[in-house]
Amino acid sequence: MSQADLDLLLDAAREAGELAAALRRKGLEIAYKPGDNTPVTNADLAADALLTERLRTARPEYGWLSEETADDPDRLSRQHLFVVDPVDGTRAFLNDRPWWAVSVAVVDGHRPSAGVVFAPQLEQVYAATAGGGATLNGAAITPSTVRVLEDCAFVADPRMLGHPSWPEPWPEMRVEQRNSTALRICLVAAGAADATLALAAKHDWDLAAADLIASEAGCVVGDHLGRGFRYNGPLPFQPSLLCATPELAPLIRARVRHIAL
Repeated sequence: MSQADLDLLLDAAREAGELAAALRRKGLEIAYKPGDNTPVTNADLAADALLTERLRTARPEYGWLSEETADDPDRLSRQHLFVVDPVDGTRAFLNDRPWWAVSVAVVDGHRPSAGVVFAPQLEQVYAATAGGGATLNGAAITPSTVRVLEDCAFVADPRMLGHPSWPEPWPEMRVEQRNSTALRICLVAAGAADATLALAAKHDWDLAAADLIASEAGCVVGDHLGRGFRYNGPLPFQPSLLCATPELAPLIRARVRHIAL
């Protein structure tokens, strides 16, 4: 079912991304979530409703996990699960910057089997199936061949890397920040960046689709201690994120392994 699921995800992600972009052009309605005071827009909610209708109608037997939908523990009993972030990178979306994406995945058991990350304003569609490789706009992608941290392209919070508490200062690197976690990972998957690191928890909907894309491209993906991600657990988040080329991953882990989860 992986290819059929991927085709379904591709169509739904494109439609949701185009809807979100159209609503932003009209002017957004912004509210704040009561739990954490993070912003949510009418475009987030409309895209989530569209994805719910398209995906769950096509696969009613699949479970559902979305940033904008109340979590239903019934998903834990399902073999297959949709994992959805209708607008990943909401702050970039709010500020009329292009670094936001629709992220949709199918998880089979505890690992993604199909995934799509669609960035409408960048006109980029990242996609993968388990065992089928990863693509950007239909062309196969692989990570860079960078082997040293010096002058590498690192997608992360510059304040984190520049903090004075590191036992060993990081070398000079080309550091950029992106709001969308999924896009950060996909940049590494496609060789446009060499590594990304986050030392705070990330939700499954931030990660599942991009995890598959980067893994299929040939990247190392997991937490900062080197453990891979397992999805559809009772708590839908992972403790940290490291995605890097195979050569850079151990170099980064050596610098961060002292940090407790």
